[in-house]
Amino acid sequence: MKLTVATLLLTAVNCAAFSLPPTQNNHAASWIRSSRQKSNNLAMIGATELGKPGTAELDVPWEELGFEFRPTNSHVRLTYKNGEWGAPELVKEPYINIHIGATALHYGQACFEGLKAFAHEDGSVHIFRPDENAKRMQSSCERTMMAQLPTEKFVEVVNTVVKDNIEYVPPYGSGGALYIRPLLFGSGPRIGLQPADEYTFICLVIPVGDYYKGGLAKPVDGVVVKDYDRAAPQGVGHVKVAGNYAADLLPNSLSKQQGFPIGLYLDAKTQTMVEEFSTSNFVGINAKENKFVTPKSVSVLPSITNKSLMTIATDEGLIVEARDVPLEELETFDEVLAVGTAVVVTPVGSITLLGKDEKGTKRYQFGENSEEVGAVTRRLYDKVRAIQNGEIEDTYGWNYKVN
Repeated sequence: MKLTVATLLLTAVNCAAFSLPPTQNNHAASWIRSSRQKSNNLAMIGATELGKPGTAELDVPWEELGFEFRPTNSHVRLTYKNGEWGAPELVKEPYINIHIGATALHYGQACFEGLKAFAHEDGSVHIFRPDENAKRMQSSCERTMMAQLPTEKFVEVVNTVVKDNIEYVPPYGSGGALYIRPLLFGSGPRIGLQPADEYTFICLVIPVGDYYKGGLAKPVDGVVVKDYDRAAPQGVGHVKVAGNYAADLLPNSLSKQQGFPIGLYLDAKTQTMVEEFSTSNFVGINAKENKFVTPKSVSVLPSITNKSLMTIATDEGLIVEARDVPLEELETFDEVLAVGTAVVVTPVGSITLLGKDEKGTKRYQFGENSEEVGAVTRRLYDKVRAIQNGEIEDTYGWNYKVN
C-alpha cells in the first residue's frame, strides 16, 4: 500500500487532534477540513506542488479588487508560553478567544506588519522581502516588551499561510497582490502595568488591489494635518504598533470629509518639518537637482518599500537624501510620492495647508499638471513592480519564492 505525503500528513493531524484540549481540537479540526478541501490541488503543508494562483471564486473580478477584508481558506496561529513559541497551526475560522485581562486589550501591547505576495507569469508565487518585515516586527516587539518571533520562523509562517491560500493570490497581469498581515499581541492576563506572560502570533492573508482607487492612474490630493500629531518625539512612531493607527482614525476621517484622501503629518514638537503621510512614507522629487528626498526622523516608521525605492533610485542615478525636510521645501518638489506596502507608490498631485479662510490657505502643487503622474514616479513604480512581478531580473535578491 502506497501512502502519499498528503495522506501521511492528514493521518498525523487526525491523530493529534484527538489528544488536544477542546479549543485546540477545534483548531486542528479546521486544519483537517482545510487540508481535505485542498487535497486535489496539493496546496497543503508537506505537499511537493503548489496550486494555481488566481483560481479562487470572488465576488468581483480580480482587476476590480480594492483594499478591504475578504475571507480566505485559513490563517496561521501560534502561541508563546513558558518562554518558547509553540508549533504553528492553520485555522479556518476567522475568530479567536481571548482572555478579558489580555494586555493587548488593556494596554495596547500589540504590533503588526504588512507585506505582499505576487504571482509571476510562470505561475510561481513570490513574497517581497519578508525578512525585512521580520526585523521590523522584532523592533516593535523590543520597544513594547513582547516576545520576538525569530526571522526564520516568521518567514516559515508567512510561506505556510500563502501556500495554504495560493488560489487567492491574484493572477499575473491583474495588478493585484496577496496582502499578508502578521499580528502579534499580548494574550496573557495582567491588570497591573507589566508585560504579558503569553503572546499570540497570527498571520492572515487577503487578496487586494489598489489602496487608493485608481492606483498610479491619477495623483491624489493631500492636506497637512495641523490639529493632531501622529507620534510624539521619543515615542513609538518608529515602530508599527496598533495604537499609532488608532490615533490617525479621526484626523484621517476629517481629511476625507474635506475632500482629501491623504493627510500629511508634521513633526509634533515644532510643526515645521514634514514627517509622513497617514499610512505611508513621504518622498519628494526635485527634478532640477536630480534628488530623491525623504524625511529622517525618530518618529517615522521605516518603510520597506521606501528602503527599496532608495536603492533603486540610487541605481537610477538619483541623489538620495534622508534628512529633515522643512515644510517650505514642498515648494521645490516637482513630484511627491506616498510610499508603503499597501499604497506601493501613490503619486500626490498637491498638498494643501488650510488657513482660517481662503486667503490664509496655501496649496503646494507638484509639477505643471497635478493631474499627471511624474516621470520619475512612474519610472520608480515601474521598476519596483517589475521586480515584484518577476518581469525583470531580481538582482537584489528581494523576492522569496513560495515553496
